[in-house]
Amino acid sequence: MTQHEPLMAVEVEGLEKIYQGTGGRRGKQALKGVNLAIPRGSIFGLLGPNGAGKSTLINILAGLVRKSGGHARVWGVDVDRDPRAARAVLGVVPQELTLDPYFPARAALEVQAGLFGIPKAARRTDELLEILGLADKATAPARSLSGGMRRRLMVGKALVHNPPVLVLDEPTAGVDVTLRQQLWDYVRLLNRNGTTILLTTHYLQEAEALCDRIAILADGQVVANDTTAALLRGLEDQELLVDLAEPLASVPDGLRVFGPDLTSPHRLVFRYAQDGNSVRRILGAMHAADLRISGITTRQPDLEEVFLKLVQGQS
Repeated sequence: MTQHEPLMAVEVEGLEKIYQGTGGRRGKQALKGVNLAIPRGSIFGLLGPNGAGKSTLINILAGLVRKSGGHARVWGVDVDRDPRAARAVLGVVPQELTLDPYFPARAALEVQAGLFGIPKAARRTDELLEILGLADKATAPARSLSGGMRRRLMVGKALVHNPPVLVLDEPTAGVDVTLRQQLWDYVRLLNRNGTTILLTTHYLQEAEALCDRIAILADGQVVANDTTAALLRGLEDQELLVDLAEPLASVPDGLRVFGPDLTSPHRLVFRYAQDGNSVRRILGAMHAADLRISGITTRQPDLEEVFLKLVQGQS
């Protein structure tokens, strides 16, 4: 790494955005002092409910929305001081399919490359079509492509200038499971080849499968920002499902301190913190209560539970 290369792909410090209301009055504050640092080479998830500020943040990075305060840099380039250079290091795949319905796929990529001033000899049009599985649709107008193919063509448009940072805003919205998996594979390939990915998605399974780091926005503020593994570890409620050999009518007194749920006469469900001793103490108490166990299952939390806990805690 040379000295002038940034350690972070995207840096956001104290970012604020206040939309003007009617009659000159102060409107909604979409971002409230957001701080984010996205490491180079990562797949970074940006999650949050509708209205949390995700699109506003992305649009500020892309130069489409003017911030009210703070700083934002992409690949070390300040988006206000040098907007042209900032756009050159960023590719954005928006939620909306913005394609001319009559433009063939190859022409759409060629025009996009021309807008970035890429000489014809340096363009990667056919390479991108091949990688995206659109080589046989090169001369087909966009209106004849399936929704999934149009989505892939949008990815191609964002990559024509070979940006080191790629923003995917809900890239698999409305696509089927097979295509979603194909897009996941392509995102991983891009990342392995050095592209930093900023991903927004409402599919929490997608974020859990792809992202090595995740930030969660709620009401214009960052309520969590950590590795995916650390976020999952940070949720206290693990579950221990204990199947009983004989039925119970109620929770024995010796187990009430653990607050279990008797979900059926033959099953107790315990929720416990990951402190290393909880399971041992629960099983000891069950032995003291002379309960015969026929089966034990543990369940780890998923990202949806983390997300709901953090967002609900902010509301």
